[in-house]
Amino acid sequence: MTVYVRSLETAVPPTMLVQTEARDVFAAQPGLTRLGSRLVSTCFDSAAIDTRYTAVEEMTRDFRADDPQFFDPATSLLLNPSTKVRNEIFGREATKLFIEAARSAIDACPDLAAQEITHLITVSCTGFYNPGPDYKIVRALGLDPSVQRYHLGFMGCYAAFPALRAAKSFCEADPEAVVLVVCAELCSLHVRTSNDPDTIMGSALFADGAAAAVVTAREAPDAPALMQLDHFETVLTPVGEESMAWNIGDHGFEMILGNYVPHIIDDHIIGALQPLLARDPSVQALPYREIQHWGIHPGGRSILDKVQSRLELTDEQLVPARETLRNYGNMSSATVLFVLKYILDQPLDGGDERICSMAFGPGLTVETGLFTKLRQGTGRMPSAASAVGEKAAESSLA
Repeated sequence: MTVYVRSLETAVPPTMLVQTEARDVFAAQPGLTRLGSRLVSTCFDSAAIDTRYTAVEEMTRDFRADDPQFFDPATSLLLNPSTKVRNEIFGREATKLFIEAARSAIDACPDLAAQEITHLITVSCTGFYNPGPDYKIVRALGLDPSVQRYHLGFMGCYAAFPALRAAKSFCEADPEAVVLVVCAELCSLHVRTSNDPDTIMGSALFADGAAAAVVTAREAPDAPALMQLDHFETVLTPVGEESMAWNIGDHGFEMILGNYVPHIIDDHIIGALQPLLARDPSVQALPYREIQHWGIHPGGRSILDKVQSRLELTDEQLVPARETLRNYGNMSSATVLFVLKYILDQPLDGGDERICSMAFGPGLTVETGLFTKLRQGTGRMPSAASAVGEKAAESSLA
């Protein structure tokens, strides 16, 4: 049975952070050592990011509050709220992004009514609340209250793949199933000033965003699909368990992103791809660069550099990942869906085109997916959404 992605839409909060201005604020914080200040400048400048988005409204030039909790514009001090304060903002602001992305994905399938959604999968690792985002989406968008709801929590940057894989399984079990997958992450809630290299790297990379997809095996000749879900695989590298982790602290969630992670990926990326490509003889023997598209999670610039070098991919094949990183930063689980949307929004040269996609996360876990971008007339439906972030208002942490 063939399972399709009928729509893929994205959303970002309205507050934009300019990387160079955010760098200057982080580098000027009291308590930084001389080495810490140099690390801030190096990490922010080498991240290959121009702009990111945040749901923390305080991180703007003009915002004023009687009792600032994250950033005091009068003193330019970054503050350190408790995990409770951060999570309360998550409950409020993540709900908005979950609903916005979900609504866009449903609206992009005009032949499907919201009440036809049979399964809902929500994904996030940056906060918790209950009733959760799955419940909020059902209420806000008028889904059938009997919809089967699942939440994948605290998995990290690779979690979109388990969500899509579960959606595919639901559709294979029930040909009439229509599955809505929604990822939303507010990584910026957990940034803080520090001399710790992992914390500095997280502050330089992470951002907020959401993405949603409608997945089904239903035939719809008048509303063709964007992409075919072919195969998924999961691989755990033999090393790296301590190099990438995500823990809950008293003052937010604490990211461990060791500088050895790109080297682990460099050593093990080919082995991680083998089980996936072995599923399809048409691509198994191809040189990697002959697979048209590569949807790589941009965990950081150095990770993309290692993947490109090891697989001998062209600069053009890395454009979707590098442009996503440059414009949006690392939004954890939602990011690879931004990359896939970039690929799907490009015109096809002719027939169907293959996409090899991958994301990395704690463990070190490598999730991979093999997809088919479908040609007009037999699969791909023109995107109904405008470019991501066009409505976002530019502002800055400075």
